[in-house]
Amino acid sequence: MNPIHGVRVMLADDEPHILQFLELGLINEGYEVKTAENGSAALDLARGFRPHVAVLDVMMPEMSGFEVCQSLKETEDNIAVIMLTAKDDVDDRVKGLKLGADDYVVKPFSFNELLARIEARLRNQFPDLLGEVVHGPFQVDDRRKEIRYQGQVLELSPTEYELLKFLVLNHGIVLSKSRILDRVWGYDFGGEDNIVEVYIRSLREKLKDKEHRVIRTLRGVGYRLDLL
Repeated sequence: MNPIHGVRVMLADDEPHILQFLELGLINEGYEVKTAENGSAALDLARGFRPHVAVLDVMMPEMSGFEVCQSLKETEDNIAVIMLTAKDDVDDRVKGLKLGADDYVVKPFSFNELLARIEARLRNQFPDLLGEVVHGPFQVDDRRKEIRYQGQVLELSPTEYELLKFLVLNHGIVLSKSRILDRVWGYDFGGEDNIVEVYIRSLREKLKDKEHRVIRTLRGVGYRLDLL
């Protein structure tokens, strides 16, 4: 996406090499970034820094990421919290969501995946901070709820819009059906998971993606959107 000025991201992790890697990457993207190496330091930092997004490791000394998340959600206005967890544990995920976390990323992860998650949270919670997001032939305008592909506005239902936006913002990343259901339909969705296939088929028709080169199916794994 285009460089962003004035968007503040706080990183909290007790592994210095991870902090340095993420800090440099986000600064290069135009974010204002500050870091903390434990939970208590993260809370102290947040009071003065007032981040729009907090990226918190679950396992930190002094205070866990869960405790920091809960405190931030109680004291900060409209902060977006992304949890980093070392294992894809459903209990950890549910606990984080109940404490107010907005998203989670499982270690190890790619920088592009975290960047996409941050962009998604900003568009959902701070849309006025961002202009139009451009990824290859896709232009996503969340204020208009509009996506253009190769310069043409796509006629999308609200659910098609949310699904395609999720795929575009996570381009190059394989997304399982369960993750798509959680993000687009909600983690408490009780319907059949073949609804994802139905909507993917509809998007392919609107993108004229007959050969499935834009939205690829990885059998038994999920879907990946590629920028051509």
